[in-house]
Amino acid sequence: MQSITRAMTVAKVLANNTNEKGISISELSKQCELPLSTMHRLLQAMIKHSMVEQDEQSKLYRLGVVWLEYGLKVYDTIDYVSKIRPELERLSREVEESVYLSKPISTEAMIVERIDNENNSIRIYDQLGLRIPMHIGAANKSMLAAMPRSQSESILSQLLPPEKMQEFLQTLDQISKQGYATSHSERTEGTSSIAVSITDSLGQVIGAVSVGVVSFNLTEERLAFLTSKVIETGNNIALRLRSNN
Repeated sequence: MQSITRAMTVAKVLANNTNEKGISISELSKQCELPLSTMHRLLQAMIKHSMVEQDEQSKLYRLGVVWLEYGLKVYDTIDYVSKIRPELERLSREVEESVYLSKPISTEAMIVERIDNENNSIRIYDQLGLRIPMHIGAANKSMLAAMPRSQSESILSQLLPPEKMQEFLQTLDQISKQGYATSHSERTEGTSSIAVSITDSLGQVIGAVSVGVVSFNLTEERLAFLTSKVIETGNNIALRLRSNN
């Protein structure tokens, strides 16, 4: 179990590394809080299983291709993504912004799809696989608002202090009534987001569709337009999912 924990720590450090060329063994050793000798043995074992790659010239380390292979297999199991992708692409074309699909995972949500618009050079860029705490952002709030109250309270109890719970639940009630959620500069300064939740045929929350925009050119008219298009997309997705069941 210790080896698995250490390997996953290395993988997380490499995944969060912003240098595309990789990271040195000394830096890995420092960030993972492991001796160089231990780190060297661990990296060699991970290389053997394609979990890590080492550049022959720079000697820097980066994630191996096996993560992509496994990730794609997991992606394929999210069968509703392929069904609704045309709607995500249509939304991106119509609003000329980046469109995201998020999936709830316990107290976090993961971005599992992103559709960028090539006509917009100023865009919000959140990476696929990014995890965000469920109480932050329009997409996550829209999902919480669509969940049974007992489920949303259970999640929020792990994220918020008790004194902030009631106010947050009132926000969720408002989102539920209006049918969409918005956020402004919650996670990234100068950005806004509009989102709607996605539920399956049984009413279970399976995700959220959101549009991310920069705030400096977001007028009330533009916000109203984006909101109407996101809601329309949510309705279209609901029809698609029902027709496929």
